[in-house]
Amino acid sequence: MSETPLIGDLGETPSAPLSGARIGVVTFPGTLDDRDAARAVKLAGGTPVALWHADSELGDVDAVVLPGGFSYGDYLRAGAIARFAPLMAKIVDAANSDAKLPVLGICNGFQILTEAHLLPGSMVKNDHLKFICRDQTLRVENNRTAWTNQFEEGQEITVVLKNQDGQYVADEKTLDELEGEGRVAFRYVGWNPNGSRRGIAGITNAAGNVVGLMPHPEHAVEPGFAPLGADGHYSTDGLGFFASVLSQLVEAK
Repeated sequence: MSETPLIGDLGETPSAPLSGARIGVVTFPGTLDDRDAARAVKLAGGTPVALWHADSELGDVDAVVLPGGFSYGDYLRAGAIARFAPLMAKIVDAANSDAKLPVLGICNGFQILTEAHLLPGSMVKNDHLKFICRDQTLRVENNRTAWTNQFEEGQEITVVLKNQDGQYVADEKTLDELEGEGRVAFRYVGWNPNGSRRGIAGITNAAGNVVGLMPHPEHAVEPGFAPLGADGHYSTDGLGFFASVLSQLVEAK
């Protein structure tokens, strides 16, 4: 795979990738944020690997990011067609295997994870039926996953929110199970921007290797190109997601 082109100064990027960790970033037709996700991986110290939805093999990657966008134009339902991409079958198998491949689904990636049944529930239109784009505060509810272990439980972080199918829905039994098992990973703070049940912004599977969330951590990774946090400074809170998975991979090796 060729290295994903990056634009601009990498600033405090580590001089060498952490333990050679290779993070695959999948591109579907209609994906918008694959290069942003690859840049976030690079800034955190990992090696981004470009993956194409029609690939038949995952290759030598240690984790996978399903980035945001509008895969296949969100026809039928957001993520409903992407779920059947050849590479998704490999990702599902790897995530459910004994190796428990870490998988992060961001926005459209979260929608794909629910369609692929790697995460429960579904995503529907925002309750106000409009596209929304804003800086969003989240509370970290679970810091024991592959993608959240560098945060503190209860920590409030600021990232970017942009979606039109961002309302997380599930039946009451599923919601109670998510709450009871500590599988709500993130919750909206201040207000519920899309009507998601119980203010849920992101969830995890039982093993903690698969995490999905609607807001975009890859857009909060470097000063000058990030939202303003509560303290008035640029938020680089999104780096915590990618630092978390790299930390887990380094520890495992």
